[in-house]
Amino acid sequence: ADAHSVLTRWAAPDDEQESLRLAYLAHLDEHPDATSRDCHLDHLTACALIFSADHTRVLLTLHHVIKRWLQTGGHCDPEDESMSAAALREAHEESGIDGLTIDPVPVLLSRHEVPSCGPIRPSHHLDVQYVAVAPPAAQQVITDESDELEWFAIDELPSDTDHSVRALIAAS
Repeated sequence: ADAHSVLTRWAAPDDEQESLRLAYLAHLDEHPDATSRDCHLDHLTACALIFSADHTRVLLTLHHVIKRWLQTGGHCDPEDESMSAAALREAHEESGIDGLTIDPVPVLLSRHEVPSCGPIRPSHHLDVQYVAVAPPAAQQVITDESDELEWFAIDELPSDTDHSVRALIAAS
């Protein structure tokens, strides 16, 4: 219900994002389990791009499968009260940072194929992307959710940073 409410109220910044918004809403209408990882072929996921307290750096994780720098995020869990709560939980689990705050309004949507999610291929994550802010002097902690974490200046991202992350930074 929260995903439907969030996407109904969200003002897409352009025609491409509006098309995704409408596709996500249609998916939610067609699949009662649309936010569950068990929904195949596609399911909604939640992510958070973590900014430093001064908004000059972002914390990225090197994805262990696709080998690109990404924002934190992943599957919604049944106990998540909202899409932003799912994004915040994922951000905390993957970064190890306590005290993150999240804007409850999404910034962008991103539909991308995932190589190892579910029994049917191709499958897609219908990602709802948020922005979180770390407290001052926050230190990331490698957890079993992350292979590598690193702070990057927003204008000095590594060359293998995913294009969706660059778009999310530009839109934030």
